[in-house]
Amino acid sequence: MPIKMDQLDLIFWTALTGIISALATGLGAIPVHFVQKKSKVVRAFSSAAAAGMMISASVFSLAQEGIALKEKFPLSPYIVIIGLLLGAAFFRYTEKSLSSAHIYQNFLGKGFTKRGVLIFIAMFIHSIPEGIAIGVAFATGNFHFGLIMAIAIAVHNIPEGIAVSFPLKADGVSTGRCALASILTSIPQPIMAVPAALLTWAFEPLLPIGLGFAGGAMIYLVFSELIPDALEDGGRSLTGWGVMIGLCAMLLITTLLNLIPVGK
Repeated sequence: MPIKMDQLDLIFWTALTGIISALATGLGAIPVHFVQKKSKVVRAFSSAAAAGMMISASVFSLAQEGIALKEKFPLSPYIVIIGLLLGAAFFRYTEKSLSSAHIYQNFLGKGFTKRGVLIFIAMFIHSIPEGIAIGVAFATGNFHFGLIMAIAIAVHNIPEGIAVSFPLKADGVSTGRCALASILTSIPQPIMAVPAALLTWAFEPLLPIGLGFAGGAMIYLVFSELIPDALEDGGRSLTGWGVMIGLCAMLLITTLLNLIPVGK
């Protein structure tokens, strides 16, 4: 029998699982602890692998999940496409603004580069629809469904933390700051989860555009920053294999997560 929740339980569990999901992103810094700093080969591979992971997350998770909403929202595939283009345009504007205003210079003293700041922004945007998804899942009133959705997103956040931490670590950022940066990219999850649970009627229709927007921002980052950096530092072969390994690793994790039975 599904466990039903009253409103207080809904707020408590949505907030708690959103926080745990965000903290799980920090675990992605652990595997990259021993990455050699400032190595051109490592820097190139980390950029390429992060690019592959982001492509996989954008296409096989974000866009695919948005398109799958067509049963409830028939226009969702077209809305996802619009979201992809808007996300890319927004990220181009953000990148240009950062470059002209030199805002990212404030982070350089802490070991962050322009690339690191842009990765942080892209993954931060990416977390917004994930937080909405947690809230909407709990809003069904089925505790098990909401919990499984939150666990799936939390586990999915670990490789996303790797995607954030890998390039930062290669740039010389400490493991602790990599973990903190990873967690901060997922802060929108607990922030968005509770209002999405309480106002599902308003937030659920935003999922297709939100998922597409996040995917578009990440894909633009991949082709404007990560892959060019990888090609410059490591050449075509290393870049190609790095992208493939990152893409396949993320796709494997996503596939395994989809095996978890989720029933309303």
